[in-house]
Amino acid sequence: MTENSEETTALVDNIIKGIFEKKGERILKLDFKSIENSVCDYFIICHGNSSTQVDSLTESVEREVKKSTGEMPHHREGLENCQWVLLDYGNVVVHIFREEFRNFYSLETLWADADIEEMQEKIN
Repeated sequence: MTENSEETTALVDNIIKGIFEKKGERILKLDFKSIENSVCDYFIICHGNSSTQVDSLTESVEREVKKSTGEMPHHREGLENCQWVLLDYGNVVVHIFREEFRNFYSLETLWADADIEEMQEKIN
């Protein structure tokens, strides 16, 4: 991957912060760094309860990351119907689902060999 670990950590932290700001649910960080030939270092997976919330989560992540790191996603998919939005930041890929689509696709079980951490909001 092209970014150093400090930049990647800042990117992940700001993605998660953006998700928490709009009340994203069951936020998981899947760490692929120990998996040979992985396509990225991290997946961040969460869900919202409606297409409107998925759209809001997407905007919040993009805004928080741009404000803090200056980065924009290299690629975006799923904004037409907001059932499963993918934001590709290179070595970090964000998946924002509507709950029923998350349950159907169950990405976290497909990537069970990754180190999986459920994220908790930090209260200052």
